[in-house]
Amino acid sequence: MTLLVTGAAGFIGSNFVRYLIKQTNHNIVSYDALTYAGNLSNIQDLPKDRHQFIHGDICNGDAVSQALQNHNVSTIVHFAAESHVDRSIQSADPFIQTNIVGTQRLLDAAKAHGVSKFIHVSTDEVYGTLQVSDPPFTEAHHIMPNSPYAASKAASDLLVRSYVETYDFPAIITRCSNNYGPYQFPEKLIPLMIHNACNNIPLPIYGTGENIRDWVHVEDHCEAIHAVLTQGNIGDVYNIGGECELTNIDIVKKIITICGADDSLMTFVKDRPGHDFRYAMDISKIKNELGVSPKMSFEKGLQDTIDWYMSNTKWLSSIINGDYQQYYKEQYK
Repeated sequence: MTLLVTGAAGFIGSNFVRYLIKQTNHNIVSYDALTYAGNLSNIQDLPKDRHQFIHGDICNGDAVSQALQNHNVSTIVHFAAESHVDRSIQSADPFIQTNIVGTQRLLDAAKAHGVSKFIHVSTDEVYGTLQVSDPPFTEAHHIMPNSPYAASKAASDLLVRSYVETYDFPAIITRCSNNYGPYQFPEKLIPLMIHNACNNIPLPIYGTGENIRDWVHVEDHCEAIHAVLTQGNIGDVYNIGGECELTNIDIVKKIITICGADDSLMTFVKDRPGHDFRYAMDISKIKNELGVSPKMSFEKGLQDTIDWYMSNTKWLSSIINGDYQQYYKEQYK
């Protein structure tokens, strides 16, 4: 089997490619546009006999079609997306282009090529927000996105669903909660706080820090996606989560403790517009149907993640000193 993985040089995509290399005998074609959050160093050490990289944009339907044909791709796992809410608030254009138009071009190419399975990786943010007393999101929850990013992902979900219904297209949708682990671009909460705490830099926290997220280690997410790929029902949606709800301030304090930093580094900044209060995932379906449950405790996962970043300071510094640095200067000036 040959899989094409879009967004393979990004955080979750690169971890999934590594998972496939380690756990299966599949051949993998990594496809990535190498925008600011894509880093070729995330996958360049993988074995050449089983892994090939293509620098390409999913919005270029001809290039995608050529890749599918040239490599006889049978399956697609689609991670490629603009994913940072703050950036979508600044400008929605790249999110509409990549997440909606790009997904449509990829679907058309995959349909024409006759792929046997298409896994569309989405997010819990398409469901909207919860209050403290609300039950977690199930797959039947109404889609009610509150940010341009979430709206663009919801639109791509609906496109995938429409291809299943209209063309009998062999797609499955997954929706996951917040991920953390190695290779995550440091605009996201955990790697940002690790870097700042270990370098005595102020830790910017939106609002009061009481917003709640469900956290899952990226390895558990990869295992769940592989289970959906091998056992999931065509046309279904599967929630993936870590059953680990924590406030942002809880996360920051844990990182401060592990890194030996001072609480005085915590800096509360103006809240994000339309900031969703709480996400929580009901993962009963994937547990009961596919036998998948999160294995990594948050305590071990966070420690392992901090250890990884501290062992890869060159990787982190090269990113911190690039596009990211100017962006956060503007955000928190």
